[in-house]
Amino acid sequence: MNAFWSLTIYNERQLFVDNPLNRYAIGDRSGLKADADGSVTLYIQREDPGGEKSANWLPSPDGPFTLNMRLYWPKQSVLYGSWNTPPVKSAD
Repeated sequence: MNAFWSLTIYNERQLFVDNPLNRYAIGDRSGLKADADGSVTLYIQREDPGGEKSANWLPSPDGPFTLNMRLYWPKQSVLYGSWNTPPVKSAD
């Protein structure tokens, strides 16, 4: 990114998800904690993952939700499709 990114969560009615943190989006300006290899793991779940993981937590509702990633001033690799957003993976 040349600028910044954000990931916003919406409920099934496309409204912000009420949560104990009043956090509706997370991004590179959110004080995220990097993994040992320099990557960043985001925790999109109902319950607080606890400890340092909480810094990377975007609370989700019990029911259906959608995620919207915004990339501000993306690099050419994004614009031309050689880089794609990493997939969301279940921790189960």
